[in-house]
Amino acid sequence: MRIAIVAESFLPQTNGVVNSVLHVLEHLQRRGDEVVVIVPDAAGDVPSEVFGARVVTVPAWSLPMYSDVRVATGGAGRLVRLLGEFGPDVVHLASPFVLGWRATLAARELGIPIVAVYQTDVPSYAAGYGMPWAEKLFWRRVCDIHDRATVTLAPSTSAVAALEAHGVERIAVWRRGVDTDLFTPDRRDLALRQQLAPSGERLIGFVGRLAPEKQVADLAALDGLPGTRLVVIGDGPERSRLEGLLPGAHFTGMLHGADLARHMAALDVLVNPGETETFCQVVQEGLASGVPVVAVAKGGPVDLVDESRTGWLYAPGDLAGMRARVLDLVGDESKRRAFGVAARRSVMGRRWSALCGELVGHYSAAVAVDQPEEPFPLGLLRRRDRARR
Repeated sequence: MRIAIVAESFLPQTNGVVNSVLHVLEHLQRRGDEVVVIVPDAAGDVPSEVFGARVVTVPAWSLPMYSDVRVATGGAGRLVRLLGEFGPDVVHLASPFVLGWRATLAARELGIPIVAVYQTDVPSYAAGYGMPWAEKLFWRRVCDIHDRATVTLAPSTSAVAALEAHGVERIAVWRRGVDTDLFTPDRRDLALRQQLAPSGERLIGFVGRLAPEKQVADLAALDGLPGTRLVVIGDGPERSRLEGLLPGAHFTGMLHGADLARHMAALDVLVNPGETETFCQVVQEGLASGVPVVAVAKGGPVDLVDESRTGWLYAPGDLAGMRARVLDLVGDESKRRAFGVAARRSVMGRRWSALCGELVGHYSAAVAVDQPEEPFPLGLLRRRDRARR
């Protein structure tokens, strides 16, 4: 196939959208597909080719409050030209919002099927960034994009419900894979644990972007748990504030690859307090590492954490509940070990090769549909009336 992937963010950034796109590109290269990737420019740091796919950049500017985030500028005309020259069978929109909207208009003008992958809950970010008035506007943009897509792929049951609540149809569930060879309990490093916990403390970890929507400040509720230490893995605009709020925590900065996997496996409990996660790949990587998870019972983690087996969920805003569930695990070694074994087993069937194979199936089904208004194949589609049943 000839596939155009339009991604709202890309290398050198590190986030869930970029990670997913890279795995998809690797899979498509193995299949022998011809792929072009269209992304916002990042001051010349974007590679020109990744996994055999040509990467094309469009002009972009940085958000004032978060310089790492690049927002594409210009109209849809450039996208019409780029897509027209390449002639793809299908356009894959990765977490579309700004650039994705222009690509939607371009693909519709050219009559190219659209597979829109919903991954980032941008409307919910509005309040965290001081713009609560913008949430309805942002949802309007999300709906404008997904209403025009041949099919929308959502990563979790909560994401499907959110989209359906706003009137989006033609939704299928497409989850995320996990690299169980990289993230594994075998990477547990005693020397690293000694470095992080010199007095034998139990390590409570957070992994992710240090930004308002991740609610990392909620980890202050774990301050003072006896015999524990917080490990914060990641970087972002809130790092300096969080270092002041969590003076006893160890901040590693951004980690990648084997180094990230070693630190993940070194943890005793992984905590995810963010309420805007449409999937939460970090939770899945923690489970693959044999680390039990405590997460808020909202969004993607609800599908991933099997309560009383691989971890615990707590009600949004119930920080005392979060503390109690973490204490339950750090204080009971046999339970923690049993949860860790079950956590690893729970994700062993979720390799990226299988999930990318599903994605190619969605591409093929989208190509077979002449217009987005026509019914999508029932085997792949989750419609609103099916959700009611």
